[in-house]
Amino acid sequence: MAVLITGAAGFIGSNLVRHLLKRWPDRDLVSFDLLTYSGHLANLQEVATHRRHQFVQGDVADRGAVRTVLEDHDIDGIIHLAAESHVDRSIVDPMAFVRSNVVGTVVLLQEAARLWRDRTDVRFHHVSTDEVFGSLGDDGAFHEDHPYAPNSPYSASKAASDHFVRAWNETYGVPVVITNCTNNYGPYQFPEKLIPVVISRAIDGDPVPVYGRGANIRDWLYVEDHCDALALVYERGRPGHTYCIGGENTITNIDLVGMILDELDRARSEPIGTSRSLIRFVEDRPGHDYRYAMDIAKIRDELGWSPATDLTTGIAATVRWYLDNEAWMDIVQNEDSQSFADSWYASR
Repeated sequence: MAVLITGAAGFIGSNLVRHLLKRWPDRDLVSFDLLTYSGHLANLQEVATHRRHQFVQGDVADRGAVRTVLEDHDIDGIIHLAAESHVDRSIVDPMAFVRSNVVGTVVLLQEAARLWRDRTDVRFHHVSTDEVFGSLGDDGAFHEDHPYAPNSPYSASKAASDHFVRAWNETYGVPVVITNCTNNYGPYQFPEKLIPVVISRAIDGDPVPVYGRGANIRDWLYVEDHCDALALVYERGRPGHTYCIGGENTITNIDLVGMILDELDRARSEPIGTSRSLIRFVEDRPGHDYRYAMDIAKIRDELGWSPATDLTTGIAATVRWYLDNEAWMDIVQNEDSQSFADSWYASR
């Protein structure tokens, strides 16, 4: 069997490729990525010469490229992670998110349906986000039947893609599964998301921006735990079903930032609390959801999955990885991404 991983040169995608090559000794993997600012071959260097792995550069919104990769590699499974995912960028350029996240998903669905026809031994696994559900108050948690209420162009584009995936299952019979996950963190995360931003700026001694007063609450999922859950859902999830994946690690942004900075001080043998002086509160972004939390009862009860990594352990491992891989940081922090981050935070 050959499985196509879209967005494979990104953060979650590259971690998933490494995970699956170890987990599936009898399956070939084809990595498919356009290599935009957040996708880098440096993320896949470790598996570049693996005999069961091939990389193909291409755009999920390009029908010809998608058709070619599906046919040439006899693909009978797709795990679709390719997406524009940074909320701040979606506010500046929403059409890029519509093209990648909505049009790209529909193109993949159309070509998969055309190639697979009435086969039932195939699978289209769509990887989505908890942000499609909107914002929680002080109580409760998202679950598989939670109403959709996206509040940013990013989350709206992912909500639309979820609906198209369900439509292709109902209308065309494509065997699909959907997963909605909470915030991921860990090795190889592009340094524009919160945790790598905090680490990279603190390493350089630059101000660490925190939106508002840092009161927003998120549930954090270590990327290796997410990869394990994705593999389980692909292998054993019920066709047509959605599974919510969470880390069961909820914390305010300001408490998380403090935790990261203290761990960085610890790793560099600095007095604990030294790096907290770098924190700078900036104007909150528009449509900033207050709280996310995930009810993972379904995936726990049906597939026996629960997160294995607590936040303290995961943050320590993540900080250490970034300290040990500053060369990787230099490669992926190109001029475009750095200038975007600097101009965005300066405007808040």
